[in-house]
Formats: sequence, C-alpha cells, structure tokens
Amino acid sequence: MIKRIILLLSCVLVISQLSASFIYIPMSHDNQNEHLKAYGITYWVLEQGIEAYWLLNHDGGAFAFPHSAAFEKECKTRNVSYKVMPNAKFAALRTEIANPEVNQEVIKLEQAPRIAVYTPDFNSRGEKIQPWDDAVTMVLTYAEIPYETVYDREVMEDKLAEYDWLHLHHEDFTGQYGKFYKGYHTQQWYKENQRKMEQLASSLGFDKVSNLKLSVAKKIKEYVEGGGFMFAMCSATDTYDIALAMEGHDICAAIYDGDPAEKASAHEHIDYSKTFAFKNFELVEDPYQYEYSSIDNNATKRKVNPESDYFTLFDFSAKWDPIPTMLTQNHTRTVKGFMGQTTAYHKDNIKTDVLVLGENKGIDEVRYMHGTQGYGTWSFYGGHDPEDYKHYVGDPETDLALHPNSPGYRLILNNILFPAAEKKKRKT
Repeated sequence: MIKRIILLLSCVLVISQLSASFIYIPMSHDNQNEHLKAYGITYWVLEQGIEAYWLLNHDGGAFAFPHSAAFEKECKTRNVSYKVMPNAKFAALRTEIANPEVNQEVIKLEQAPRIAVYTPDFNSRGEKIQPWDDAVTMVLTYAEIPYETVYDREVMEDKLAEYDWLHLHHEDFTGQYGKFYKGYHTQQWYKENQRKMEQLASSLGFDKVSNLKLSVAKKIKEYVEGGGFMFAMCSATDTYDIALAMEGHDICAAIYDGDPAEKASAHEHIDYSKTFAFKNFELVEDPYQYEYSSIDNNATKRKVNPESDYFTLFDFSAKWDPIPTMLTQNHTRTVKGFMGQTTAYHKDNIKTDVLVLGENKGIDEVRYMHGTQGYGTWSFYGGHDPEDYKHYVGDPETDLALHPNSPGYRLILNNILFPAAEKKKRKT
C-alpha cells in the first residue's frame, strides 16, 4: 500500500513537472501588439511576488514568467501578445541563450521597484499650473505601472530613501523658471508658478528658489550616491548639472530672483568636478534667451530634416555588459528623434567616463547616456516627448493608445525595470 502511494505521488510530481509552463512575451517588431503594456504586465507580476525573466537581445528583449490563469487573463485584458511555453522548452531556450557565442543573456527580475516621480505637488493635486506634460508619467499610466509623486518638500525631508527609482523631467534646477520669461512672463500660469515656488522655498527656509533647487539637487545626488537610480529627461538633465557646478554662485538675473547675477563672469566659477555627466560647457547668461548653456544641441544649431531625424542605439555584450544592454532593449536600433527644451548633448561636453547609449552620429550629438555615481546610477535622455516631435507649451498630451509600440518610450520603460534586475547582474 505504501509503495502504491509513493508511486502515485511520484507520478503526480512527474505530471506536474511536465505540465509546468511559462508565459512568454515576445518583444520583437512584428510579434507584439502592445510593447509598452508588456512592461506593465511584467511589473504587475513582480508585484505579486513572482520572479520574472528578461531575455536580453532575444526576440526584441522578451519577458517570461511562470504561467498562471490570472497572468494569462491579464495579458488578454491588456492586449499583450503572449504564448504559453512548456517548462522543457523554456529550459532549452535558456540553455541556447547561455551559449557563450550568442550575444544574449537571461536576467532575473526579482522585485518591483518603488517609483517616485519628481513633480510639483500643485500639479499632482489636480491644480495643473504648468502647461506641459511628462513623458514618464504618461507612459507609466498607459503601461499601468504605479508610481508616487515627490517634490522639494519630500526631498528635503529625506523621503527619497523610501524609493528605488526617481524620475526628473521638465524641471529647471537653476531657479530660472525654465527661462520662459521672454515669451511667457505675462501669462497667468507663469506668474502662478513663480508665486507657488517662492512660497514653497520660503516655507522650507530658503530666501531664493535657486537656493532651494540647489539643495534639492544635492539631496538627489546623495540619494544616487547611496544606491538610488535616477532617470532624467529634457531640461532636468543639463540644469541639474549646472546647478551642482555653480554651487555658491548666483547666476539668476533680477527678473528671476529680485537681485542681479554676480558681476564677475560666472564661467570663472564653474566646477565640473561636481557634475554627473557634463564638462567644459559655457553658460548662456542672457536671461531672455531660452537656453541654459552650450550643452544642448538645440533647434537653432541642429540642421536636421525632421523626417530624417533618427538616433541609433549602441549594441552591447549582453553577457559582459548587462546594464547598457538592459537600457537599450528595443525592437529597432534606430529611434525617431524628438525635440525638447534640452534636445540632445554635444559630445565635447560629455565626460569620458559616461557611457553613451544612443547618438545621432551624423551631427555628432548624444541623445541617451548612462553613468554611475557612488553606489547608484543615472540615465539622461534628451528631448521632451518621444512621439511629439516639437512639443510646445500648452500642447495637448500625447495619446499613447496611438503609439503602443513606441521605441522611444520603450527606452524609458527599460529604466523602470532596470532596478528590478538581480543585484549581481547590476554590479559595475
């Protein structure tokens, strides 16, 4: 009788092992209905406490995780293309990918990262004063990936330690309100934004918005150096470094903070050693010019036909360089360019230890890059909205339902999942 029970249990175990399977989510160009929502599905699985796999350089950067009826139903609900793969077939696929001659790798995703988006609370509470949107919050919402918002008060109160990943977008860390004065200072939104920012700075003990922004930038730097992940787009990239480099010096004209900028040339005081990414840049000191520095390869400098404006993602070794490989996963190596207050970066202004991930070689500009700072990492991505070539102040936000396979937006979501990767694969 005991032998029969043991035999029965053995048979059940064998059948269970044979029937075990994975949900496999292809990410190549023609095999996925909803590239962006596929990231959301993978994030949701991680939230359930289930590990997932990221198949780097395989099928456009495919995902896989253990099969369940609930997971399969969710894929159908979100219109994410998938197939059920038997355990034996998935094991064979992993063996194939493990071949040293194949430039692919399997990365285990262990835990859903806690996401913070840096945005004014008077926007997030529904008081939307600033007349522009944020590509990251749009794609997170579309992909159904949860996030929380933080701003200067939370940063100064050391709340960043509660999060694994921080996003900065259309922000001006120099305290010059985006240098929108010439075109918009008579607009109600500009006046209200300035009033709110001055009120916030005062409530936190600062006499100027520029001094608050510098302190916030330094707090964020501490967060990254302590092991955090920071992703920035558009003007949050160059103004962040400018603020750090100009610590202790007033570069704001009276129209921004009530008193004149320093009389001596500000260029004498730039400390490039304090920056994350940029070096040897010059400031644009004209307070009426809609530009911060020589870092940005802006619209007046770029001689590019919008129809032919593309940048190319670099290929990396998945087994030896998993970090840049994760950050550049896509179903195409050529991504449509797009403008922003900060569109792209002059190569001459980028530090030698920065890893370039995407560039427009024809005009010698960098669009996407990555680096380490202490125990953490950062990524900078030029431009404002990957699916709106010239996004002007007041334009309606992009409907991502019209762009479910956007390669430009995929780069943002790569950064979202990057902190979920198995820690030993993230070491640099």
